[in-house]
Amino acid sequence: MKVGYLVQQLSIRNLSGMNAVKSRSYITILLHVLLWMLFAFVLLFYQPLTWGINVPYQFWMKQSVVLILLIVVFYLNSMVLVPQLVLRNKSLLFLLIILLIAVAAGPLVHLFEDAVQLPRLMEKAFDQVGMHRPPKKSDRLDLFLILMLLIIVGISTSVTIIQKWQADKQLREALEKEKIGSELSFLKAQINPHFFFNTLNNIYALTHVDVDNSRNALHKLSRMMRYLLYDTQSGVTSLKKEVSFIQDYITLMKLRLNETTKVIFNAPDDGDAIEIAPMMILPYVENAFKHGVSTVVPSEIFIDLVLNGRQLELTVTNSIFSDQSVSADEYGGIGLHNTKRRLDLLYPNTHTFSAGQTEDHKFIVHLTLTLDGTELHRS
Repeated sequence: MKVGYLVQQLSIRNLSGMNAVKSRSYITILLHVLLWMLFAFVLLFYQPLTWGINVPYQFWMKQSVVLILLIVVFYLNSMVLVPQLVLRNKSLLFLLIILLIAVAAGPLVHLFEDAVQLPRLMEKAFDQVGMHRPPKKSDRLDLFLILMLLIIVGISTSVTIIQKWQADKQLREALEKEKIGSELSFLKAQINPHFFFNTLNNIYALTHVDVDNSRNALHKLSRMMRYLLYDTQSGVTSLKKEVSFIQDYITLMKLRLNETTKVIFNAPDDGDAIEIAPMMILPYVENAFKHGVSTVVPSEIFIDLVLNGRQLELTVTNSIFSDQSVSADEYGGIGLHNTKRRLDLLYPNTHTFSAGQTEDHKFIVHLTLTLDGTELHRS
C-alpha cells in the first residue's frame, strides 16, 4: 500500500507540474498577443485614424503586411539568428543579415503597394477632403520601416539573451541543488557502517548485563535512523533535531570507549526555530572520534556549540597522538572535504571555517554559520 501511495503522490505531482507548465505557456502566448496588438495600434493604426479621411482598405492590407513582416523578423531573430549566431560569437554575420533584411524590407513593401495601386488610392482619398498629400520620394528606402525593424530586432535580441541568461541561471541552480542533494546522500553513506555494526554488537553484549541501558541504546539508534531517513529529506532541519542527533551519536560512541577517553558536548537548549542544513555538524564530530581516541593513552574530545542570535559557532577539539600527526586535509578525509564544499554552496559568504593542529597535540576545527532564524515550513 505504501508503494501505491508513493506512486499516486508522484502522479499527482507530475500532473501538477504539467498543468503549471501549460498555464505558464498560455500566459506567455496571451502576453505576446496583447503586446503585438498594442504595438500594432500605436505604430501602424493610430496615426492613420487621425487623418480624417476615408482610408482605402488596401492601406490596412499594407499595414497588416508590415505588421506580419515585423512579427516574422522578431521570431526569426529570437528563435534562429540569436541562438545560432549571437550566442555562438558570430556577431558580424548576424549584423550583415539584419542589415540585409532591413534594406530589403522597404522594396518588398513598395512592391505590394504598387500591386494594389495604393499610392493612387491614397492620393484620391486625400483629394476628396481637399488635403494635399506630399509626394513620396522616388527611392525605395523606407527609413521609418528600417527604424521599426531595427527596434524590433533590438527588443527581440535583448529578450532572447535575457531569457537565455535566466535559463542558464535556473539550470545552474538546479544543478547546485542536485549536487547538494547528492552530497547529502553521500554524507549519509559517509557515516561509518562499522559504527552501526559495532553499535549493534555493543548493544547485544549490553543486553546480557544491563537490559535498561540496552533498550535505551536501541531507542537512540532507531531515532538516529529515523532522522537520517525522514528528517533530512526537505533539505533543512531544525538545529534542535541536529543537536539531538549528535547527542545520540555521542552516546552510542561512548559504548565503545573506556575510561581513558573524556567526551564533553556543550549545546544550546533552544534552536527549534532555527534552520540548518542537515548532517552539517556530524563529519567534524565523527572525525574527532576517529582520530582523537586511544585505548591506552588518556584522550579528550571537546565539542562546543554556541548559538548567538542567528550565528552558530562550532568548536571541536580532540587529542592527536604522536603517531597520528596529520595535516588538516588528511585529517578531514573525504567527509570533511565534502562538507566544506557544501558550506560553499549552502552558506556562501556567510560562514568561516578553519582547522589545524596546535603545538600541544590538539586538533581544532572552528566553524561559524549565519543561519535562517525564521520558523520552519514543511511541505
